[in-house]
Amino acid sequence: MDYSKLQNGSDIRGVALEGIEGQHINLTEQACRDIGRGFALWLTNKYGTQKQLRVAVGRDSRLSGETLCNWICEAMVAQGLYVTNFGMASTPAMFMSTVTEGYAFDGSVMITASHLPFNRNGFKFFTPDGGLESKDIKQILAFAGGEETTGLKPGALVAGEFMDTYAAILADKIRAATGEEKPLEGFRIVVDAGNGAGGFYVDKVLKPLGANTKGSRFLDPDGSFPNHIPNPENKEAMQSITEAVKETNADLGIIFDTDVDRAGAVLSDGSELNRNRIIAMLSAILLREHAGTTVVTDSITSDGLAKFIAEKGGIHHRFKRGYRNVINESIRLNNAGQDSQLAIETSGHGALKENYFLDDGAYLVTKLLIELACGKKNGYTLESLIATLEEPVENTEFRMNILVDDFKTYGQKVIEDLTAYAQKQAGWSLAPNNFEGVRVNLDAQHGNGWFLLRLSLHDPLLPLNIESNSQGGNKKIAQELATFIANYDALDATALLDFAK
Repeated sequence: MDYSKLQNGSDIRGVALEGIEGQHINLTEQACRDIGRGFALWLTNKYGTQKQLRVAVGRDSRLSGETLCNWICEAMVAQGLYVTNFGMASTPAMFMSTVTEGYAFDGSVMITASHLPFNRNGFKFFTPDGGLESKDIKQILAFAGGEETTGLKPGALVAGEFMDTYAAILADKIRAATGEEKPLEGFRIVVDAGNGAGGFYVDKVLKPLGANTKGSRFLDPDGSFPNHIPNPENKEAMQSITEAVKETNADLGIIFDTDVDRAGAVLSDGSELNRNRIIAMLSAILLREHAGTTVVTDSITSDGLAKFIAEKGGIHHRFKRGYRNVINESIRLNNAGQDSQLAIETSGHGALKENYFLDDGAYLVTKLLIELACGKKNGYTLESLIATLEEPVENTEFRMNILVDDFKTYGQKVIEDLTAYAQKQAGWSLAPNNFEGVRVNLDAQHGNGWFLLRLSLHDPLLPLNIESNSQGGNKKIAQELATFIANYDALDATALLDFAK
């Protein structure tokens, strides 16, 4: 098969199990073994063959994880790599295994498909330099599609354990920041792991720090995800952790996605801490520690967040969707001499300069727990940190399918036409410093908000985000847009046009 079809940006993803109509397995045994050979070739090209190269492998709770793990491990061993299988792990932990003293693997592989359905799976790759980029994945898949081998004698495969070490790093960070052995004593903190890999956080981090975790949900790994999708952006998932907080009168609720590279939270008053709110919270924390720093976000963050960051003395740099785009832009700014401590998407993917720019949900939560403990001693709450955040009255997203094969050209033409159209409309103004699609601000008479139309990174669709600071403002903005959008026959804008009626 054409392995390039398995590339999903800087990851590899595919179908690993039957069970959903129309989706047939393409992460076959042969594919996984070829990908293992491809990564071995990529790694030996990077480091040479003069030393024994060591690779760690971990997986989330997916039903296909153990099988895929066996296949890729055997393939890498056959190519001369010395492989340690860590079993159940989180994606951030697999990167940390390459930089942690006593481990320092030359590379690592995480078997995950994040929040996608149970039948999907995939691979993420790391070296001590960080996660591999899109061009690296392209090369690995090119190697996989060929016949080349490393020519090395077989290596070896052993079982290992790293999650205890990784969890201890997080717990020790909280102890060091608070100066206490059990800084969470007296707090009730509940976790919803969604039957993914995040359940470790309860037994290995929260309980050793003294927290009462009674009322936590779905901690046991189960790759069929019987309770809800492990995804902080999912309404049912957020409803679940909100219920847990209210039922137990918890001080904080925490929810992870399947492989723990994303997190969301619920505050003690039952309010959700995700999207703009979690960005604001982390910005407030980091701007206190690093005055004037730049916060890089994706393109759909609200105007209220930009105002909040500015009021805290920071710089808001709104960039493109895609967590690698946001992280790489923050790294670029730092390399250019502009301090940027935080890169974060509204999806919950967040990376800190102090933590290798690793998108690590457990690390972000650890920062929140430090604030929770310090706030109790110093007379403030987590809620107080974002008390001045102005949130939109309404926000809506429409996903409009493009019905032609060359969807990128068509979608870009729509965006270019809308850009020209916007410049002629009364009450409309193009947002400055926009790096993706077209973002337009509308005055009080025309909806009192903004919209952003952009081309999806991978799929044939145009996502449209609308926000308003007035009740009924989104409908007014949609009505103004409908006149323009209705002219494009190859754009399925049914939902938008119906909303605008």
